[in-house]
Amino acid sequence: MGSNIEDILKRAKPRERTVKVCIAGDLAGEVERLEEELAQVAEDWQPQNLAEAHPGREISERIAALRAQMRESEVPFLLRYIGDEKYSSLVAAHPSEDPKELFDSDTFPRALIAACCVDPVMTEEQAKELFEVITQGQIKDLFDAAWDVHNSSGIVPFSLAASALLAGLGGEK
Repeated sequence: MGSNIEDILKRAKPRERTVKVCIAGDLAGEVERLEEELAQVAEDWQPQNLAEAHPGREISERIAALRAQMRESEVPFLLRYIGDEKYSSLVAAHPSEDPKELFDSDTFPRALIAACCVDPVMTEEQAKELFEVITQGQIKDLFDAAWDVHNSSGIVPFSLAASALLAGLGGEK
């Protein structure tokens, strides 16, 4: 027996994805600096006696504390599919000058992220401001998620970690 489209439409929900963005770029820079310092200390340090503590331990503790602060400064961005018509209109509103490209790579990512980010809600101007303080990698993460909620097949990717955990549990719930 066939499905009823009205029942399907009632159950259908738009695709969503959350991306966490660390907004404390200064902390990330300090962690990188300390990682370099730790590598240098590990290479150069020679104990003068058995009681001498490795200076890398203190650096490692500072790195761990900064990483914890970085996790605390992560902000979740919830992106949701905006629908076919709105998405098509958005692509059309940001044409590329290159006929081989679907959209303008400077304006479309910011517009798409602003259009589909439901928490926090933002304007294109606010997305532009955000892009001035987060890294290109973080912008890419946001855009990849926004692109994914609009262009993926909807199939949830295979998770090796989840499968391994379930196998370790013997399939028990």
